Amino acid sequence: MAKFKPGYMDPTVENPPARLSKNSGGVCMMNNSWRDKQNPSFINFISSFLTSNSFRLNFVPISPDFIFNCGGLSVAFIFVTQWDCCNAEYIFTRAKKLKGQFAHLYVVVSLPTREQNDSFVASYFKYEMQLGRPTFVPVQDIEMGFEKIVKIAHSCGVCKQQDAKSKLKAERNQSVQGMENFLKVLTSIPGIDNHDANSLNQAIGSIEGIAKASKEYILENTDLSSEKAETIVRFFRDSKFYLCPKIN
Repeated sequence: MAKFKPGYMDPTVENPPARLSKNSGGVCMMNNSWRDKQNPSFINFISSFLTSNSFRLNFVPISPDFIFNCGGLSVAFIFVTQWDCCNAEYIFTRAKKLKGQFAHLYVVVSLPTREQNDSFVASYFKYEMQLGRPTFVPVQDIEMGFEKIVKIAHSCGVCKQQDAKSKLKAERNQSVQGMENFLKVLTSIPGIDNHDANSLNQAIGSIEGIAKASKEYILENTDLSSEKAETIVRFFRDSKFYLCPKIN
């Protein structure tokens, strides 16, 4: 049976360096029970790696083995450091259950030998796992596995921040476009210029509100002249006025 390469089921994940970018950082929550089953030297490695990448480590009773919070996004992980085919049913059942609880869940499995790799592949199909639900990331050793965990969490956080920036940019562009349309409508009224339109925007804020505003209200809340206020009121309410051709 073909051997899985590290990251085979998630080809976008590459072997990460010892340090991530200078913008890395966040919070890492580790399951207390998972910690107690590991070699203390490996826990020290994890602690040092997180510190070097500006992550704060907390030990808490959580359902997954790890939860990372990066860039406002939570990413959960199951980390199988010792593959045992006799325990395969528990591992895959747990993965299916947690996938229903976490939108972003990855399962990292250490498979240092060919025999373990073949056993994992057979079990994966035996328990009818759906590709990518959740994503499994086989690795050759536990240190590489944890480095991949941090790299995945960091990458997800960066993508989340980029999406947020894109949305803000889109909203800003929409706001600018909306203001441009607002000015076009108001400056189409005879005698109303950009200064008048901006004044009406600050005082009333919408075309609908301006259309309903009385002459007195416009005079009280803007610096428009009585003549311009009268023109605006007639424009929106007098069909004889707004239907006849205008020459600016």
